[in-house]
Amino acid sequence: MSDTLRAGVIGLGMIGGGVAVSLARSGRVPAVHDVRADAAADLAGVPEPLGSPAEVARVSDVVMVAVVNADQAREVIGGEDGLLRAARPGLTIVLLATVALPVVHELAALCAEQGVGFLDCGVTPGDKAAENGMVAILGGEQRTVDAAGPVLADWAKKVVHCGPPGAGMATKIARNVVTYGSWRTVAEASALARAAGVDPARLAEVIEAADPEGRTLLQLLRMQDTDGVLPEAIGRQVEPLMTKDLDAARDLAVSLGVQTPLVEAVRTQARRTLQLDAEPAPAPAPPKDDVHAYGLHMMDQAYGPGFSTAVQGGGDPFTTETVDYLFAQVWGREGLSVRDRRLLTLGVAATVGRPELVQIIANGALTNGELTADQLRETVLHLAVYTGWCKATATHTGVTAAIDAHAAAQPPTAQEQK
Repeated sequence: MSDTLRAGVIGLGMIGGGVAVSLARSGRVPAVHDVRADAAADLAGVPEPLGSPAEVARVSDVVMVAVVNADQAREVIGGEDGLLRAARPGLTIVLLATVALPVVHELAALCAEQGVGFLDCGVTPGDKAAENGMVAILGGEQRTVDAAGPVLADWAKKVVHCGPPGAGMATKIARNVVTYGSWRTVAEASALARAAGVDPARLAEVIEAADPEGRTLLQLLRMQDTDGVLPEAIGRQVEPLMTKDLDAARDLAVSLGVQTPLVEAVRTQARRTLQLDAEPAPAPAPPKDDVHAYGLHMMDQAYGPGFSTAVQGGGDPFTTETVDYLFAQVWGREGLSVRDRRLLTLGVAATVGRPELVQIIANGALTNGELTADQLRETVLHLAVYTGWCKATATHTGVTAAIDAHAAAQPPTAQEQK
């Protein structure tokens, strides 16, 4: 009977201790173990720890393992006094620790050898563990999920079975990518806001008021079909807005001297994000007698496709002369290639110690395939001798930011996909 299943918990940190408290509150008081003898002292309803994982296994039907890393998981499950030492067929081990998938499969095979069920179980959010507030993200056989289900329901607000062994851990790892990737996004966005004189708290207020349930974060996922394919019509509809907004962010970052490598990577990968794999054919160069249009064209030749978008509407004298004279008549002259002029400009940028300007120039070289990352690094060393080491530090910063952003924007190689 489900109400007679006995629960155990190994590891009484924030997550394991919270799980134990939730189980006790539900009436299924768990047997527990922790390397700290007093670990249960402040956990409501949780008994004193037993002496080893093996002792917990002897009196439990479902044991949650909430340790920190793979080595601890191996020791708790398969060690000298581990769970498998005292396990009997029918025991289910639920691994709550986030570990690499090969470790999950290793531990699952070890348990299977002794007729013990095994579930990999990512959990989130960890700070809600003691409030029956976590989601259990499971990988494992359906029969094992069913066997552990009543115990899982006593501490999780929702149980999601994602697939076979490893699927729960893979889903949790993917969830973490969304979390920490969003943190990087927030870091760059708040830096932009602060540099523009805006309190980042106001940015948070706008986001929370406009999207209180966070639907925008997963909007791309919801627009895809069951096979993960984004309809081409949606991609083409979104692309102009996406690129316009990212160009505006890039322009603001440059004007404020804020480094935003993620913005650069997302802008470069916009079409891949929207599954518009085929790049549009490059537009033919405007005639040279259309000075302004040709200047915008040369600006894109110098700094990458779309760079001129941010200045097309600018009507002030400086912007106009930058386009009509600097790019149309100087960068557009015969005699030196764009690559030649870029190297000269990079040398000048190095003398003024402005890493954000260096980043723009270096990014253009990488985008156009004129210089490799190694060649740019060699350029930094060469310029250091002539400009001085202090100024070269700024050059190094700008070049490194451009290389990192460019590398992040590239599709994975076949080897990396294995």
